[in-house]
Order: sequence, then C-alpha cells, then structure tokens
Amino acid sequence: MDLNTELTRRAFLKVGASAAAVGLAGCSLAGDRPTTVSAVERHPLPLLEDGTFNYILGTQTIGATYQFTQESVLVETAQAILDMGSNLLKITMGRGYQRMMLKPSKAAYPETMQYLLNQGSDARDTLRIKFPGASIEAPPENPAIQTLTDLARTEPSYRKVLAMPFAYYVIWTYAFTPRWWLKRFSAEEQNKEYREIYAFVAHLLKTYNGTGKTFFLGHWEGDWHLRPDLNSQTDAGVTPESLQGMIDWLNTRQRAIDDAKRRTPHHGVQVYHYTEVNHVSAVSMAGRPSVTNRVLPRTNVDFVSYSTYDSLDDIPNKIPRALDYIESKLPTKAGIASKRVFIGEYGFAAHTYPEPERDHRSRQVMRIGLDWGCPFVLCWQMYNNEFSNGVENGYWLIDNHGVKQPLWHTLADFYRKARRYVASCKRQTGRLPAEGEFRRFALGLLT
Repeated sequence: MDLNTELTRRAFLKVGASAAAVGLAGCSLAGDRPTTVSAVERHPLPLLEDGTFNYILGTQTIGATYQFTQESVLVETAQAILDMGSNLLKITMGRGYQRMMLKPSKAAYPETMQYLLNQGSDARDTLRIKFPGASIEAPPENPAIQTLTDLARTEPSYRKVLAMPFAYYVIWTYAFTPRWWLKRFSAEEQNKEYREIYAFVAHLLKTYNGTGKTFFLGHWEGDWHLRPDLNSQTDAGVTPESLQGMIDWLNTRQRAIDDAKRRTPHHGVQVYHYTEVNHVSAVSMAGRPSVTNRVLPRTNVDFVSYSTYDSLDDIPNKIPRALDYIESKLPTKAGIASKRVFIGEYGFAAHTYPEPERDHRSRQVMRIGLDWGCPFVLCWQMYNNEFSNGVENGYWLIDNHGVKQPLWHTLADFYRKARRYVASCKRQTGRLPAEGEFRRFALGLLT
C-alpha cells in the first residue's frame, strides 16, 4: 500500500541534495462549546485528490499546558495543525476522555498519564494507578457517552475535528466497555472489545464514506502498558499473563477491524490498526521481554508505531537499527506492500536544547524516517504538555507565548513546498508523484 520534581516519562527513561536540484520523472517545483451539529459534521466533504496525498511528516495534540482561544484545546490545536499545512492529525480517544478535555494547566501531563494508565472498565470505580500530580476524581461523565462510537458521534470537539479536512488520523484508541487485559483478557472481555471496536470502525466507514480519509487506530507506548509502574530497569512485572493478555487484546482489535471493513460497504475511506512499541534499543534488542520481541510476532497488526525516545541519544545509528529490528519481528501482511513501521513520536525539550538544536535534531529524525521508508514521522507535539520543576519542558511547535518556533517553520515550509511540488507534478504529468519520487524530493527539503 502506498500511504502516501514533577514526574515525566522521559525522566523514567533515564532511570530505568537541495529541492531545486531534484528532477523527478518530469515533475518540477513550481513556484463551554456548542452542541449544534454543522452540515459539514453531519456530511463531511470529500477531500480533493492532492488533499489525500501522504506528506509523511506530521505532529500531534494530546494534552496541553496552555491555549489562546475560547475553543476547546482539542479543536484549537487541531486547527493550528491544519493552519500549519498538515493533513494529518494524531489524537487520543477512550474511556476517561474528560481528563483530556480539561482547561490546559500545569496538571496536563499527570492527567494524561492518569488517563493512559487507567484504561479499561475495571478502573472506572477504582483507579489501578494514581499518577503523581493527577486528580483522583475524574471530571463528570456525559451519561450519553458509553462507547467510542458515542464519543465520536456525540462529543462536540471530537465530532468537529473528525470532520476537519484531515486526510489521516492516527488515534490512540481505548474501548470503554471491557476490563483491562494486563492480568488476563478473558473470552468475555475479548467479546466486549471486539463489539465496541467493530461498531466504531463501522461508524467511521459509514460516516466518512467517500471523503478520502484514512484512520489508524492504535494505542500509546505499549511497553509502558506492559510495565505500568514505568520501570524499565526490571522485567519482574512482565508476566506470561500480561504478554498473552496483550497478544489477545491486539488480535481481538485486528479481527474486529478486519471484520467491520469486510462487512461494511464503503469506498474512499480506510481504517487500519497499529500497535506502538517504545522499548527497542535498550530492552528489545538486548533480548529482554518487550512488545517487539514477545508480542508483535504473535499478532497480525497492520502497522507498528515506534516511539523513539530510547534512540534519540544516537539518532543516526540507533533509529535505523531499531526500525530494522522492529520490521524483522513484524509478520507479513497481505495487501500492504510498503513499509509498515512508522515513527509515532520523537521530540526534544526546549529546556534541554536551544531551539536551533531542536530543529537540527528533528531534521535528522525526519530524514532518517523518510529515507528508511516510514509511512509517517510524527513529532511531539503542537503545544507543550509537560512541566518540570515549575517550568515548561518545551515539547512544542508553538510555545506558551504563541511564538512559532524554528521547527514549526521547518514543517510549514516543508508543507508549502511539498504541496506545490505535488500540484506541479499533477499538472505536468497528469498524476500524483509516486512514493519514491516524493521521498527523494522531501529529503531535499530537509538538508
């Protein structure tokens, strides 16, 4: 397929040729929210052909410590990503979504972690894990929202961003109804997962039929799900039950997605499933148990996302080796011919690196991902979501003062020139550029 101290996760990890010169196959570079439902939300507009082109590079919005408008933070940040020129949006959907809809504050990161580490219906009444700094009580629930389909159909911000002219959605997707799988994923819970994911996929296929949108349903860093205490220094918590539970979870979700696609008439819309790994260089490749080497080979997932923080201390060497290693563990998949491992996260904190250095290192990661063949390369993120010692960590493209940082300008310039190139190729040759052509062009923009 051509796809065209405050505690932070990174702290845990510490413990535990120019565009003008490129000529390609005759292509050249040419110069409190309302609840009413808009017509576009009811009937999303089809995207133009070049609007569905995969520009590969992107970003995401999951939690934020600040905002600048009266819109919800989800809608505001999605619009900011759209305004930058991207046609890809990465978000999260799941039980406990209310924590992700709070007014941005210093508590954004603890609330996000509380959300991620307490998925499953068994955490509805009793938290399994209390993340430092997060509130114990979740915000009030909307009783009309009991499933992923309810969330997509009913919650105004989600409904609005899903109708925006994004071609690609990468979504951390967590079902509301089953218990969590860490100790055991029983047949009853598998059935709940299957039914909810199936219904959600059918909803996406029907609602966005003919729009050109593609949805990738997956999850946050799976190796932390296997180690919910966020301790990568020991393997004691990775049990045969947790490994089998995750295998069953992923295979149940894949089966639900495949069945819904087969049984739901649709065209011009697509849904895929992915798992995300994050302990590769320091754990998987050392032979220790992980999602990559103990779970992935026993699944049938469409794609794998790599959250790359364990390789960012040696970008040129570690990231390509990690991508190769993940690919070696990924079973083949009929119907998907191109590479199936993408970079789901990379990021450099402004409190650690000056902005020019953040831009330089990010360009390194983007070039490696483009050259290796990653379907996507996604930076973390549009607005910062982390604090350390009372200071913004600075995982941002636009900072807390509304200033667009060098990496924002790199991406905005990339999209502008890439879109001109794609349009010029279509005008001159009558077709969009092939994936390999575009990757060579894109590499020339990031020198």
